[in-house]
Amino acid sequence: MNTALSDTAGKLVGGAAQLIMRVGYNGFSYADLAERFGIRKASIHHHFPSKVDLVVAVVEQARAGIRAQIAALEEGSPVAIDQLRFYTGYWERCIKDQSAPFCLAAVLAAELPGLPEEVAVSVRGHFADLGKWLERLLELGVEQGSVRLEASPDVEAQAFMAAVYGAMLAARAFDDPERFNVIVETLFRRIRA
Repeated sequence: MNTALSDTAGKLVGGAAQLIMRVGYNGFSYADLAERFGIRKASIHHHFPSKVDLVVAVVEQARAGIRAQIAALEEGSPVAIDQLRFYTGYWERCIKDQSAPFCLAAVLAAELPGLPEEVAVSVRGHFADLGKWLERLLELGVEQGSVRLEASPDVEAQAFMAAVYGAMLAARAFDDPERFNVIVETLFRRIRA
C-alpha cells in the first residue's frame, strides 16, 4: 500500500478516523465526509473507490505510527517506563480534549464480526503490532529494572493493552475522563519495580 497520501486523501483519512472513533464503521458514510469537507462524493470515490478502501487506509495509517514507534525503540534504548507513560499519556490527553476520545481500532474491533474481511485483517494487525511493541517495552523495562512482571512479557503486554482499552471504555461509559487516569495509575502501580 502506498503510504504517501495526497492532501485530499489525507484529509479524508483523518476525517474518517474521527468519525469512526465517534460512531463506528457503520455510523458514517461518504455523504458525511462530503458534507464535512465540502466536496462531492465522487471526489471521495476518486481517492477511495469503496468505504473498505478508506477504512483500511485509516487503520493502516495508525499501524504505521505503531511501526514507527517500534523502529525508534529498536534503534535506541529509551527508558521503557517513560515510553509506556508516553503511550498512556497520549490517550489521557486525547480523552480529555476529545481529539481522539476512543481508539478507532478498538471501535472497529468491537464491530469485527460485521466488518469486511479486509478491514478485519488491518484491525487484527493493529493489535498485533501494538502487542509486540508493548511486549518489547515490558521486556526492556525488566532489563532496566523499572518494570516487574508476574507473567510472561507477551501475556503482560496483552494485559497492559486490555487495561488501557478497558480504561478508555470506562471513561467513555461514565463520561468521566479522570476514570481513565485512575485505572492506568493502578496498572502502573502493579508493574512498577
